Amino acid sequence: MSAPLVLWEHPLSPFAQKVKIALREKGLAFETRFPTGIGSGGLGEAFAAISPFGEAPVLEDQGLVLFDSTIMLEYLEEAYPKPDLLPDNARLAAKARMIEEVMDTRYEAITWGLAEVTAFGRAEGAQAEAIMAAARSQLAGLHAWLDRQLGEADVFCRPHFGWADLAVAPFIAGAMRFGMGPVEGSRLSAWFERVSARETVRITFEEAEAASGGLALAKAAIASGRFKRQYRDHRLEWMMRVGGLDIVKAGLEAGTIRFGAELS
Repeated sequence: MSAPLVLWEHPLSPFAQKVKIALREKGLAFETRFPTGIGSGGLGEAFAAISPFGEAPVLEDQGLVLFDSTIMLEYLEEAYPKPDLLPDNARLAAKARMIEEVMDTRYEAITWGLAEVTAFGRAEGAQAEAIMAAARSQLAGLHAWLDRQLGEADVFCRPHFGWADLAVAPFIAGAMRFGMGPVEGSRLSAWFERVSARETVRITFEEAEAASGGLALAKAAIASGRFKRQYRDHRLEWMMRVGGLDIVKAGLEAGTIRFGAELS
């Protein structure tokens, strides 16, 4: 019997969540590990040796080491093709990938930014209210777009639960924590209720909920300078677009913001 796959992750990461859902959908045995020192600039040796950018998730499979959640999904689909998660119809497969791209970039930047304001206290008063209002409006637009992609179907890309569904669910769950989920009674809201009850998704969400208490500790770690939040690509753009230039400047001056590591 081959050794189980290893997923280095944080349970609150939507990127890790979608990989865990895929692993569970395919019935693959895996164990999870939490990287020590992540976000502090002092990664544990074991994780630093396998993650060139110092980011989670990272997937290990019998000596193969993969970073980037999309690459992980692609690998799992090719190496463990049954049950399939990506439609064999080229048009639907392309649609699934486009939906994932929107969630990974546009949607994640917003929910990540909401955590910056609410959980990590980067903004207060009128500025915080303005940022929250912008996020609410942007998420409403994204939810309307997702609702159109879903249409009258039970899943995003027929014939069954798959790639697009597992790519969307973790991010919407994140928005729900801020009270900014889909409009109640919408097709998207009904879809989310259905998929949240699916065993592979339910277990993954329960793991995230169990880890949510650590946010208070992370806030204290940021305030002390022991933890640095990563402002990469779409996250940085989003913060600038909603008027957070001073947040970025203050974070850089305080040493509580970091960018991606150099590949070496």
